[in-house]
Amino acid sequence: MSELAQRLGAALKARGLKLATAESCTGGWAAMALTAIPGSSEWFERGYVTYSNAAKREDLGVAEETLRRHGAVSEAVAREMAAGALKRARAQVALAITGVAGPTGGTAEKPVGLVCFAWAHGSKITSETRRFDGDRESVRRQSVLHALERATELL
Repeated sequence: MSELAQRLGAALKARGLKLATAESCTGGWAAMALTAIPGSSEWFERGYVTYSNAAKREDLGVAEETLRRHGAVSEAVAREMAAGALKRARAQVALAITGVAGPTGGTAEKPVGLVCFAWAHGSKITSETRRFDGDRESVRRQSVLHALERATELL
């Protein structure tokens, strides 16, 4: 994970960009991985851990209607989380992660391991949904790795 965080940091630094994170199921793990890199203050701006729906609304501006219509684990919410992080932070790039890490909380529609992501750069927002196998820690780790990898690719 460290190598991936270093690559993302180097890509951000080379472009003179700062990153903000908006995390739910990963509980700040992406921010932790990024800030573990010496010199990350040059390209990491801040991280939001918005575990509850209230936090998503209050801290990131996720619309109540979006939460009601799509649920917290949805690309629509991930996109609003990323957009909200950009709007509130002094950053030009944001990534968002929201999902069901387990071992409980899954449903037939949204099983354990389902994670939604979004990446924002300026006015462009990309999102996707993935399903990861494994226990809670494994789902969270795979989610962080995927979020960092795709952020690097999108830059």
